Amino acid sequence: MSLVIEEKDLEKFIMIGDRVLIKPKHPKNKTKSGLYLPPTVQENEKTQSGYIVKVGPGYPIPSITDESEPWERPKNEAKYIPLQVNVGDLAIYLAKSGFEIEFKKEKYIILPHASILMIIRDEELLK
Repeated sequence: MSLVIEEKDLEKFIMIGDRVLIKPKHPKNKTKSGLYLPPTVQENEKTQSGYIVKVGPGYPIPSITDESEPWERPKNEAKYIPLQVNVGDLAIYLAKSGFEIEFKKEKYIILPHASILMIIRDEELLK
């Protein structure tokens, strides 16, 4: 079961922490010998692939404050360790770790960064 989101613009989506938004790549629905596979076979695969659409800021780390003056207000700016993935990368990920949403009749997966096994980055696509 997936959550249907009625928003109009994908740019308004903000990923939190180490989460990424993936648009699943359409899997093959035929074997090499020509047999058609039912959708349940594709859904039960342990790994799937998809393109990264949005990336969260990363893993939060506590801010280190050095006490300069006692009357100054502390600056609690969040700091993050950035994620290794970039928008546009093709990710191979563990299928059971994600949460499925539907946006404009298309399926997307919200996934923690730790569930991504490998990425394929094509620098030519980004130019």
